[in-house]
Amino acid sequence: MSKRNIIIGVGVVVLAIGWYAFRPELIFINKTVNEEFPGGTAMASIEKRPMSITKGNFKGLAHETKGVASIYQLADGRRTLRLTEFETSNGPDVHVYLTAAEVEKGSDAIKQAGFIDLGSMKGNKGDQNYDIPADADLNKFKNGTIWCVRFGVNFGQAALDTPASMPAKVVGN
Repeated sequence: MSKRNIIIGVGVVVLAIGWYAFRPELIFINKTVNEEFPGGTAMASIEKRPMSITKGNFKGLAHETKGVASIYQLADGRRTLRLTEFETSNGPDVHVYLTAAEVEKGSDAIKQAGFIDLGSMKGNKGDQNYDIPADADLNKFKNGTIWCVRFGVNFGQAALDTPASMPAKVVGN
């Protein structure tokens, strides 16, 4: 085997690893999601309508991010984070977090502040819903964050207002 073939082989392996780590094609591919509003419609009776608890507007940090993050209490007691008119960059291993503090960068900072992982981002554009665990203290976790787990980068964040009447927890269904 010649030295040239070894260099080409190593180069191919390095390129494959780089592609897997950075997923450059995701920069150019948008995934639009348009999920229905959870828990009923505006036409439902007042006691069955989802109640808006809080909301905030996204600001871009590492990537341009815009839209509204709202938390709703559903008629059955569940809570959901709804992203509307949402748009950000796509990327590898991007998740939706609720964080205990505004965190602009760094995995260590997000770990220190505390966070709840609501799951992988469903799409980088459009309206989408994320279930919030029943034991999540929304008086503590009051920032919606779009977080790239692979690189420890905050794409964007929405500071959520905390109304005084908001329940800290919902117990049972």
